[in-house]
Amino acid sequence: MRKNIPVIAIASLFALSGCSSPAGVAGDTDWPQITQESKPWTRWWWMGSDVDSANLTYNLAALGKAGIGGVEITPIYGVKGREAHYLNYLSPEWMNLLDFTISQAARLGMGVDMNNGTGWPFGGPEVTLEDAATRAVFQEYQLKGGQSLDELVTVRDESQKPFARLNKLIAYTPDGESVDITDKVSVEGKLNWTAPEGKEFTLIALFIGKTRQEVKRAAPGGQGYVLNHFDKEAVMRYLGKFDTAFAEKNAPYPNTFFNDSYEVYGADWTPELLNEFEKRRGYKLQDYFPELLAKGATELSVRVMTDYRETIGELLMENFTQPWTEWAHSHGVKTRNQAHGSPANLLDLYAAVDIPECESFGITDFDIPGLRKDSIRKENDSDPTILKYASSAAHVAGKTYTSSETFTWLTEHFRTSLSQAKPEIDQMFTSGVNRVYFHGTTYSPGDAAWPGWKFYASVDMSPTNPIWKDAPAFFDYIARVQSFLQTGKPDNDFLLYLPLYDIWEGLRGNYFATFAIHGMRERIPDFRKAVEKIMECGYDLDYISDHFISTTTVENGLLKTEGGTTYKALILPAVKYIPAETMEQIRKLTEQGATVIISDHYPSDVPGLSHLEERKNLFQDQLSLFPEVASFENVSVNTMKKGTVITGNNYRDMLATWKGNEELFVSELGGQLIRRKHDNGHIYFFSMLKNNPVDGWIPLGVKAESALFFNPMNGEKGLAKLRKNNGRTELHMQLKPGESIILKTFNRKKIEAEEWAYYQLTGNKVTLNNGWTLQFEESEPAVTESFALETLGSWTDIDNEALKKNMGTGRYSLTFDFTKTPGCEYLLSLGDVRESARVKINGENAGTLYAVPFETTIGSLLRDGENTIEIDVTNLPANRIADYDRRGVEWRIFHEINFVSITYKPTAFDIWDIAPSGLLGPVTIQELTTIHP
Repeated sequence: MRKNIPVIAIASLFALSGCSSPAGVAGDTDWPQITQESKPWTRWWWMGSDVDSANLTYNLAALGKAGIGGVEITPIYGVKGREAHYLNYLSPEWMNLLDFTISQAARLGMGVDMNNGTGWPFGGPEVTLEDAATRAVFQEYQLKGGQSLDELVTVRDESQKPFARLNKLIAYTPDGESVDITDKVSVEGKLNWTAPEGKEFTLIALFIGKTRQEVKRAAPGGQGYVLNHFDKEAVMRYLGKFDTAFAEKNAPYPNTFFNDSYEVYGADWTPELLNEFEKRRGYKLQDYFPELLAKGATELSVRVMTDYRETIGELLMENFTQPWTEWAHSHGVKTRNQAHGSPANLLDLYAAVDIPECESFGITDFDIPGLRKDSIRKENDSDPTILKYASSAAHVAGKTYTSSETFTWLTEHFRTSLSQAKPEIDQMFTSGVNRVYFHGTTYSPGDAAWPGWKFYASVDMSPTNPIWKDAPAFFDYIARVQSFLQTGKPDNDFLLYLPLYDIWEGLRGNYFATFAIHGMRERIPDFRKAVEKIMECGYDLDYISDHFISTTTVENGLLKTEGGTTYKALILPAVKYIPAETMEQIRKLTEQGATVIISDHYPSDVPGLSHLEERKNLFQDQLSLFPEVASFENVSVNTMKKGTVITGNNYRDMLATWKGNEELFVSELGGQLIRRKHDNGHIYFFSMLKNNPVDGWIPLGVKAESALFFNPMNGEKGLAKLRKNNGRTELHMQLKPGESIILKTFNRKKIEAEEWAYYQLTGNKVTLNNGWTLQFEESEPAVTESFALETLGSWTDIDNEALKKNMGTGRYSLTFDFTKTPGCEYLLSLGDVRESARVKINGENAGTLYAVPFETTIGSLLRDGENTIEIDVTNLPANRIADYDRRGVEWRIFHEINFVSITYKPTAFDIWDIAPSGLLGPVTIQELTTIHP
């Protein structure tokens, strides 16, 4: 249990001090400086690019006042009936307003990012058919010896006939022989070739076609074909339109260019693929079309598919991701990229940009008492094992930030509360995220009728959503957490090898495989289970690719990656396929003093078909230098020159060497945390996202002489209690389910500061359940009556028709007598709140409570005798929008997909039950006494 102080008082303190010393650098006992980057940002949809200077100023001011640090402009489709006001993307008028936006944001202390397109993925009217996303079309024909083909060799798919062109026609015999007969096909498609006698032939034709995919949710001036991301020249032509637009208007560039998740559907080819394949793999893919199309039915098929997948991934990296980033850098701009969805090694793609970005999609079923669980919800696709791809890349490559597209969906529209958002964001923080971008906010004119202009896939972080009233407290929370998580360096324990080639072997079927977040857990179950088992042991980890193993070194027995981050050991999770070069590098690192942990068995083979025997021989040569292990049933620890090889099949046993570094907050208590290093110690962010309250001594995974608690909910800080026990540092912690706390430790310093307050309940409690008065300060529709409440409950249960459909803020007031015990503190608990509350005691602010457990200490505000409590509770807009649909109010006024439900289908909300609203209680005041652990 923590002592709380009023949020508004803390906010004033921040405003006066800047949260830093005069030099702008926080002292040991200070909160880090709150910066533009530590504040949350938001994706800002410009519907139809129908924006003007007055409303841009209005929107930016509202966002900045609430605590948003910056916006990412993404233009999308427009509002019906407003077509005359649309602006074409990158037109001179559009560029003028971009210039205005950047200048206004700067005036407000905000930043501006920009999507390198409209909607997603990259594409538009300048993308010609030649530069558009490309796909392969394979057709088979059967011929017996002595026969000629009667059918014309032309594409059968009617939709591909206008543009698909024959690239290869290869004849194959059952015994594996092949002959290229492409030059025997006339312009009309007539094959002038007779199959030799005595053999049967399968002919496979490759046509290079087009996906015909157009930009999704495109804005005016952005409609058109999706770009071929595998063609560097096409990419540079696409980026050229930005060079022209910025140069012609001499417009300022944004902070960052953004690329959304890779959703280039079915684009599995590029005209130069066969040439690039041969150059990179050393053989002709066309000689193995039957194996490529065999869906992994044989070992040879798996190997050919692996080589294809590796090649297409390299082309995406070298022809899109790297050139795009280099182009942005040439203009002094950084890149932010969502690699998920790509047909490539996600780690390398994430690491190739300045800010890797993951995505939360759905809501997690946390076991937190009192956490409201909506009946309409989307299961989260992004658990920590998925979120860690982006943060691992950032940590291994030395990137400062891991950003997140945050809250794409949690529940249905108009039904998501701040209390549901906080645990999701805590999980993202413990997974390595330290730059939150909300998904998101729609530009909406000040005079637009409620609910304003809306994007369909979003937890609506905008001033027209009632949760906006109390959202600044949530934004402050995020800024405080990120102010710490953006300092220091990562301090995860282990590197876990990403067994990409094993994953590819498991992904049989189509040769083209992507890594979209949807269903990813199910597609790579073995790796996910390995991650979860290691983390359940109380250790944290980052994933590492073959490329980054190749650039890793050894320093003082630790593995040091290219980005300068150090780790205790490298873990191979039951790997079968591994490149010989990677095995050689692991051998070298081990001999130089590193520790490698190998689970279940040694790797046994190399992936792919290219130079197979040569690579197998090299692999076996390297493997032979590792210690012989009779069985992996038991843990074996063997030296290998200066290093160590640990083998076994139980992670807890294999990791026993680091038992002193185990974080029991995770392994024993089920909490989540992330740990970072600073110059004099460590930074922890703890969050308890399950029903397991903590009140006692907890061993830390690091040693410390002193430590400070920082409460990101309200800005309080204090000296934490530490002790030494059995050679470990233990921390006394009090943390309830749903709560979070920051700890800053010091290795050798004895920090002097005011002590953190620890409390225990005395058993004295007052329940404030009746005698309340309810009136509405804000309500739509207006509610002018005042209500005397016999007991607390949903205001929708009151006999008043307007209260069953309103959105707004109700003020609950109560006068009560109270007698304080000298030296005691008092804890106010609001019970069930629908959905957030601002509390005043005797006219003084006691804080904004928006998340479980809806508690704050109020001892300094209470007085002996008569007291007054006022609780302003703001509900969701669910009942209001449901009433709109019942009455047929036309608010879905948008083009294209318009406004769909969480199931991506047009759905009216008139079927919803009335959502409880207000202060449901019970409201209690419990007496606390200070303890000194």
